Amino acid sequence: MQRRAYAPTAALAAALLTTALAGCGGGSGAHGGADDPKPGTGDSAAPAAEPGKYHNLPEPCGYINRDTLRKLLPPEDGLSEQDAERLYKGQATVTYDTDRRVGCRWKQETPDATRHLAIDFERVVSYQSGVSDDDRAQQLYQQLASAAHIPAASATPSAPAPSTAKSADPKSGDAKGGGKNAPKPTGTADHTVDPATTPPPSGGPDLAPRTLDDLGDDAFIDDKPSSDSGGVHRDVTIVFRSANVLVTIAYDEWPADKRRLPASQDVQHKAHALAREIDAGHFGN
Repeated sequence: MQRRAYAPTAALAAALLTTALAGCGGGSGAHGGADDPKPGTGDSAAPAAEPGKYHNLPEPCGYINRDTLRKLLPPEDGLSEQDAERLYKGQATVTYDTDRRVGCRWKQETPDATRHLAIDFERVVSYQSGVSDDDRAQQLYQQLASAAHIPAASATPSAPAPSTAKSADPKSGDAKGGGKNAPKPTGTADHTVDPATTPPPSGGPDLAPRTLDDLGDDAFIDDKPSSDSGGVHRDVTIVFRSANVLVTIAYDEWPADKRRLPASQDVQHKAHALAREIDAGHFGN
């Protein structure tokens, strides 16, 4: 089957972070260069910022359970063990300072669809006098949520979808825009669409871009159905903050049938389950 070469989903996560954070002064070191001083050492006359809870980041490509990856990236029938190992090993994202930022990405192609998954971890360090690492991470999270047009929880309260409710065992499960116009309920089944037209909205209110209350200290999910010359696809992004670490998950699905838009519930459920697993792992120490 002839396939179009799509941009890696890691680029989506990076673009989301870059768009929201570009030009921000006093930001995290991941955007300020590897030679930035550690907290409290930049100006002896200014009070040291309170350090964050996390001092290290995990090895991203080995952090996710293999069974979880198989649910997000279901293997093609007959896939050899060698090819499966290559697929699920992932590819580390190149960063300037792995003490401050790490990531991993995966790409899977089968006769029915092409899927991309990317995970990005950023350990935020504040260089603003009197601003703790955790507070700076919260500021950056709010900028990302604003850039994605995520409604405030108090402004649009809604019950969580059954598929994304918090699990008793987080490990049992396995951006941009879209929030300006309220989506109309369309159910959770796959949609047949004309690639030349705009895809239908992302489902009912429970599946619209929104904040999540079962991840870290702050979290949101963004769901973006798209249609272009390559066909239809659904891109789901989850960003959550735990203390001074920001985690971005970008997951998309491009069906081989260019008339079939993947269902919000299915794609969101897989990404949300992965986010809960990552959150339960507690990152680095």
